[in-house]
Amino acid sequence: MMASPRLETFCCPNRDASTEFVITFQPLFFGAICIGSASLSLIFSILQILPKRRGYRRLGQYTPPKPASSSRILFIISICDILGCAGIIVRSSIWLGLPNLVRGINVANNSDVWPEVFCVGSAMWIQLFFSASFWWTFCYAVDVFLVVKRSAGISTIILYHMITWGLAVLLCVEGVAMLYYPSISSCENGLQHAIPHYITTYAPLMLVLIVNPTLFARTVSAVTALLKGRQGIYTKNERRLGTEIKIRFFKIMLVFFICWLPNIINESLLFYLEMQTDIKASDLKNIRNTALITWFIMGILNPMSGFLNTLAFNGWTGFDVDCSLQRRRELACDSASTSVANVGGHNPIVGSTLLYQSHVQEAKNRTGKNIKGNGQPASDAISVLSEGSESSTIEINISTEPQDYEDIDADAESLGSSARH
Repeated sequence: MMASPRLETFCCPNRDASTEFVITFQPLFFGAICIGSASLSLIFSILQILPKRRGYRRLGQYTPPKPASSSRILFIISICDILGCAGIIVRSSIWLGLPNLVRGINVANNSDVWPEVFCVGSAMWIQLFFSASFWWTFCYAVDVFLVVKRSAGISTIILYHMITWGLAVLLCVEGVAMLYYPSISSCENGLQHAIPHYITTYAPLMLVLIVNPTLFARTVSAVTALLKGRQGIYTKNERRLGTEIKIRFFKIMLVFFICWLPNIINESLLFYLEMQTDIKASDLKNIRNTALITWFIMGILNPMSGFLNTLAFNGWTGFDVDCSLQRRRELACDSASTSVANVGGHNPIVGSTLLYQSHVQEAKNRTGKNIKGNGQPASDAISVLSEGSESSTIEINISTEPQDYEDIDADAESLGSSARH
């Protein structure tokens, strides 16, 4: 009941022996594992992406606006994972609650088409959204590389939608059509018949496993060169930011390898068993056991990829959910009024800090010396990569144009001294 092409193969009454072997081994226990893992992942993934109540940020915690494309991509990946988990929960629940429906799939030339319709529909739902998640993960690696190279903008998100959803739907429909030819009730036998379906399922997964590490490595190299090129030196803060970006990319790929590498191993073992004349032979016992172990690991890790992805993207965001839009508007108004009140002397330290922040932003708007290509500042290009870093982004932004901020530092000092007097 996880994201495996064996789910579609199970819908054929004349399925192969290796699929029958794993699908029929402890189906109730396996279905319960899938439901538990998918439910936890769905709940915590939704909790992670919900808006949170955050207090007013200090100057050192200020995060500049991030490019819309990369931020949206991370959100879309989480939505795809959530919808995939929802499909796993529904399919596994029906499998456990309506065993007669499952038995109807095993009957060849059955007049009742609803068991096959549900089997194929739920399998395609799961495959579609997890496949889309793979394509979006690939687009994220492409996007962050293009952002650093000043070749991406907000408009590229439209292109990403066309690529990801178009390829996901096309490959899913094509693979299923090839698998169920000439009909669901009489699927064609033979390994060659199923190969196109497995290729279309694992193509985006293999693309992420192979290409994304290369794109992330090139992005890190480009960021390092960008940081060094600002002032001709590589300061402690810039080195720290570069390290945070490396760790962020490492966490994303680590989660992906942990959650999806068992699928590659399991499929290789099942293909090997499928090519044998008798999969129950004694000399294949270790391979059968390994295939079953990886099958259950898939049932746990595939659904959990959604929640683990949110941790890799944003870290743990906490339980303090803010579901009130009116409350967020009040916080924004309170923040503006507090900054005005602080200038009046109620809190001079915070007041000078907020004014210093506004001067920094005004100076950036006036100068714009780091804007290239499509008009995206270098600080925005780096801030999207260091999302989750609360200490280094403002320091990097300030050091971007040191020759323009000398007067700002003097203004900040004078503001602070006047406020204290």
